[in-house]
Amino acid sequence: MAKDLQPGDPVRVREDYPPGHIRTPVFIRGKRGVVTQVFGAFENPEITAYELTGPKKMLYAVRFRQVDIWPDYTGPTQDTVDIDIYEHWLEKAEGRAS
Repeated sequence: MAKDLQPGDPVRVREDYPPGHIRTPVFIRGKRGVVTQVFGAFENPEITAYELTGPKKMLYAVRFRQVDIWPDYTGPTQDTVDIDIYEHWLEKAEGRAS
């Protein structure tokens, strides 16, 4: 789990497939991106969906290159997609982000 991330930090999305109300899209798991925005701490929707409470989690906007997500993507290599992801799905990545 990554905490205290800042815009520009390279990250990798945890590749995991737990059951339940999961807010991280399957197609982005295991992919590498870069943090673009820090939204702050919020209730974790993966547990509040079951009317449970727990510690707040940091929420980040992470940018991914579309060619890194979809191998058959034929658009411009600079095309990106931004996805909001909670801290427990992120780990710091080595090196520079794409």
